[in-house]
Amino acid sequence: MASPYPPGGTFFNTLKKSFVDVPVDAAKDNAISTTEFLDATESLLGLFDVLGSVAFTPVKSDMGGNIKKIRDRQLAAPTLSGTLQDLVVNEIKEKKHVATEGLLWLSRGLDFTAQALRANLTNGSEELSASFRGAYSNTLKPHHGFLIKPVFSAAMSATPYRKDFYKKLGDDEKKVSEELEQWLSALEHVLGVLKGFMASKAAKW
Repeated sequence: MASPYPPGGTFFNTLKKSFVDVPVDAAKDNAISTTEFLDATESLLGLFDVLGSVAFTPVKSDMGGNIKKIRDRQLAAPTLSGTLQDLVVNEIKEKKHVATEGLLWLSRGLDFTAQALRANLTNGSEELSASFRGAYSNTLKPHHGFLIKPVFSAAMSATPYRKDFYKKLGDDEKKVSEELEQWLSALEHVLGVLKGFMASKAAKW
């Protein structure tokens, strides 16, 4: 199947915002800019379309719902929500936690995606289904009830073959691998900061 991108183009060129472009301010305790983070995360949802199975619709829908919770809070209190850390701290001060809880679940979904792709990049012979299944066990599965687990398990089994997935990301395999690595490393950096913050006392409600 031919790539849907212009010659030399990849899936990553189509993103509205990449995690590479999300500011993380080391001088301000690794503050993560809310707008760029949400835009990059919304762009990531397109990856589930590339995976190409309706089984991923619940995964995509779940992450989209959590993005909306965070964006709604940002729109309601823009001056208190410039960074994700500020958004959480200020929401909790108001004895609310809708966006904070959304961010916790969103970070788990992002972690699931990042771990699956990292495993697949690292092990050149592993099929996507094995990478996603392993990542699910490490991230979302411990937090899911018995009704939702089968839904996610179905998605893991419905992933395309490895070679087909990478071809869908672009025709130039080397370029796809390089750009996936850059995007994934940036996502992992943001996630490392976010997971540390969400586990801290400041993010507890």
